[in-house]
Amino acid sequence: MRSLRIREMTLADCDRVAEIRIGGWRSAYQGLVPQSYLDGLSVEEDAERRRGYLAQGDAGVVNLVAEDAGGEIVGWACHGPYREGEVLTEDAELYALYVHPRRLGQGAGQALLARSVAHCSAAGHGRLLLWVLKENDRARRFYERAGFRADGAEEPFEVDGVAIPEVRYARPLPR
Repeated sequence: MRSLRIREMTLADCDRVAEIRIGGWRSAYQGLVPQSYLDGLSVEEDAERRRGYLAQGDAGVVNLVAEDAGGEIVGWACHGPYREGEVLTEDAELYALYVHPRRLGQGAGQALLARSVAHCSAAGHGRLLLWVLKENDRARRFYERAGFRADGAEEPFEVDGVAIPEVRYARPLPR
């Protein structure tokens, strides 16, 4: 995507980021997550949650947006310290990366991931970890092309009473 700008997210971006996140869930997770859950997702509630997260200023958490040449936000990523339960580790974690479904394959995801990798590396983290749905083949291929590898850790999370398996990916970061 030409003329793509990556910048930190602001409170004014929360509505658009929520649209992208909810659209991403409904597109990427259809058939992987119960449809009743996807249908119940609310852009308004998600935007309000994003505003709350930004307002509280969680230390070490970085929210980035990808903006096209016309100023439209087309993607969002969030990264910060990796949590092992309640304990923060020396590693970093990519908590989320979503691109508007109509903008997939145009470079916004790669640009957001590259900026997150660079930021985590500059902060001195040794690895960047992330969790991805085990059945989300498209996302797994995306991360594998970017140098991430499944490290053997698997963990389900529950959605509407259904256990959804996730796998952890890791990528060493240059110091």
